[in-house]
Amino acid sequence: MAKIMKKLKLRARELKRLGYTDKQAIELAASIVARHFQRENKKEALERLATVNKKAGEFVDDAVFGKLAQRLTRSRAEKQKPAKNPMPPRREHYAVYGPEFIDQETFQQMDTAIALPISVKGALMADAHVGYGLPIGGVLATYNAVIPYGVGMDIGCRMCMSVYGLSASFLDKKRERLRNILVEQTRFGHAEFNDIRDHEILERKELNGIKFLRSLKPKLHAQLGTSGHGNHFVDLGLVEFGEAFGNVPAGTYLAVLSHSGSRNFGAEVARHYTKIAKQKLGLDGASANLAWLELDSEEGQEYWQAMTLAGDFSAANHHIIHDKISGALGEAPLCRIENHHNYAWKEKLPESGELIIHRKGATPAGKGSLGIIPGNMVSPAYIVEGKGNERSLNSASHGAGRRLSRRQAKKRIARNSLDATLKAHDVELIGGATDESPDAYKDIVQVMEAQKELVEIRGIFHPKIVRMA
Repeated sequence: MAKIMKKLKLRARELKRLGYTDKQAIELAASIVARHFQRENKKEALERLATVNKKAGEFVDDAVFGKLAQRLTRSRAEKQKPAKNPMPPRREHYAVYGPEFIDQETFQQMDTAIALPISVKGALMADAHVGYGLPIGGVLATYNAVIPYGVGMDIGCRMCMSVYGLSASFLDKKRERLRNILVEQTRFGHAEFNDIRDHEILERKELNGIKFLRSLKPKLHAQLGTSGHGNHFVDLGLVEFGEAFGNVPAGTYLAVLSHSGSRNFGAEVARHYTKIAKQKLGLDGASANLAWLELDSEEGQEYWQAMTLAGDFSAANHHIIHDKISGALGEAPLCRIENHHNYAWKEKLPESGELIIHRKGATPAGKGSLGIIPGNMVSPAYIVEGKGNERSLNSASHGAGRRLSRRQAKKRIARNSLDATLKAHDVELIGGATDESPDAYKDIVQVMEAQKELVEIRGIFHPKIVRMA
């Protein structure tokens, strides 16, 4: 006669010894053991339950332990997350530059971010406007935690300028040739380059070692050397230096300026790790898109590696673009200036120790650091040197900032109005649409005035041929 196996039962005190404290989680654990484990497997059951309690985030989709893991993550998040209707913090809790240029919804987003239990300090730049989670133009310092949407979807979005020993007269005389070079040597949106076979970024250990990133490798390869849509661009124009800039004497020079990021690769990384963070914390409401990963967790370490790779991928894209244009020009650049503005950095601040500084649409402006702050397709872009203002968390704006959303701009701005503006400023646009019209943006001159205590202007770039998606 076959032996009848009895269902295994565990007492609450046995589960509490494993670290279970939530009553509902204890009940779920006991029920799972009774259904899926027999008496002979008690040791195995206890070991599995201990692992689930320790690494709940890894079991949320598990067929047996999924509901238990979800309850564990929710109960822990309830102990950490802010109240559903917290009192808005006073604005003095974070620095604000150009408050007259910032709308109420953007302030509300920053209020929510600064109220997180992991938040230490914050700042809002003059170009700030609403984004996912953290506002674009928002800077947030956290302790031992990274917020994927605090970095942004376009991880490592970046500015890059190459300056050539060619004068303004060269641009005037060779304008058609320069236009053709810009069209031939750049790709936007879903377009791909077919001549890039090998690149060091394709051999990175993170790309080949992390399963999720490995699945994105074909897409990364296809988009290598290309630019995104929206406000991404490659411009040819003239840069003015009022005084010597490094080894470059004062004067006016031909320059290429590009703005783009980590393409779909960065967006997929942001979505993937935000989903994991939300599952671990169980956040909802206004703070859901600010879900974070602790840096000493496996998921936090993995995101940091993915973010670093995405930033390096963005830099590689710019370098390919600039090298192609330099080759077509037959000129080596006199200098190259570049910076990220969607990224997180480990930085030490006085009286705070090491913090994670999220700059979502904000330019690093530590003392002596160089960066580029663009305006719109007809206004100047500024080469700046940071002053190291600790109140702004060593940050400045990343551009002029939107005044109208894309949808509003498409409704309100006619194409003939955009064409008239381009003609008035002697700017030729290749691609682009009215959602990127200069009228959709704030005044870059006013934005720069609002942050004069943050950066010093070292050079001014004037776009002349603008290439967009």
